[in-house]
Order: sequence, then C-alpha cells, then structure tokens
Amino acid sequence: MLRWGDPAAPVTVLALHGRDRDPADMRATASRFGPVPARFAAPRAPGGSWYPKPFLEPFEENRAALQAALDVVDDRLDRLAAEGHDRDRVVLWGFSQGACLAAHHVLARRTAPLAGLVLFTGGFVGPDPLPAPPPGSLAGTPAVLRSIADDPWVPRRRVEQTAALLTAAGAEVDLRIEPGDEHVITDEACSAAAALLRALAVGGGL
Repeated sequence: MLRWGDPAAPVTVLALHGRDRDPADMRATASRFGPVPARFAAPRAPGGSWYPKPFLEPFEENRAALQAALDVVDDRLDRLAAEGHDRDRVVLWGFSQGACLAAHHVLARRTAPLAGLVLFTGGFVGPDPLPAPPPGSLAGTPAVLRSIADDPWVPRRRVEQTAALLTAAGAEVDLRIEPGDEHVITDEACSAAAALLRALAVGGGL
C-alpha cells in the first residue's frame, strides 16, 4: 500500500485508483489538491483492476471480484484503525473504477460511517438500483461527487442515482457535473476535495 503525506495529520485518505491505473496515479492527482492536512494510503488492485467487467454489466459478472475488492477496503480500514486512524477520521476517495468501488462500499456494506467520501466519476456497481440505505445512517457525512456530463464510461444518471441514495441516508452531498465528454478530473474537483479535507481537519463539514 503506497503511503504519503503527513503521518501526524488529523485526516487520513484511503485512495482507490481506477482501472488499469495504480496508487501512483492517485498520488499524482492528490498533488493537484495543494497543501492539505492529510495523510494518504492507496492500495493496489490485483492486475490493475478491482473487478473485470464494466460496472454496469450484470452484477454476477463482477460479483466475486467485487466482493474481494470490498474486503480489501475493509481490511485497509481495519489496518488504519489499528494504527490509530479510526474510520471517523478516514475519507474514502476514488476515481473511476475506484470511485465505483468506494460508492458501493458505503452504500452496500453499510459499515461504520466514515469522515467523508470523495467520488470522482463513479457510482454504485451493477445495472439495477440498490436498496435505499436506512435513513440517517450517513447523517452528517460530507460527500463530494464530481463527474463529466458525457463521460464515455460513467453515465450521468448513475452519478445522480448515487448522490440521491447518499442524500437519502443523510449525507451532506456536494454534487457537480461539468459539461464535456472526456474521462478527466477537473481542477475544480481537486479544489472541492481539498476544501473538504481542510474543513474536516478543523472539525467542520461541507
């Protein structure tokens, strides 16, 4: 697991990379945040992908690998907790396939709430809607969601469906979808993520 940032920072970010990318890609993106009071930890997906098929394919096509990837997230969260970084001080951040994994973990695993969630171009996995989370289960959890309107891999509707489920669970959702048709992370998205980390570091929210 690649680590960087201030080991004594009050906020820890668990970063999940996209398909055919790696932890170094997340580190490069994090450098665009500017100075933030956070330490980062980024696991590597086996073979560069968290699950084999596109995320909107029938769920059974990805089930086994997705469950293993969700277990990786839980394992890394447990390791961070053992080091003194409990879940209530951890932000889960993902891009593309990593954002899909992060969204699915929060909405389907329904474990102890995290400090925050940052999803860059992603949403929950599978063609069918997920059951709504229990009302209030994510009460007060800040969530930054960013995407591109005509992204070639992640349709706008899935990002909006994910935002709606998070909102129904009580999360404080900051959703912005920019015009365009490229699979990119905008400077505004990086600024929004950095603002979230700074706010959490001083005990605030969105």
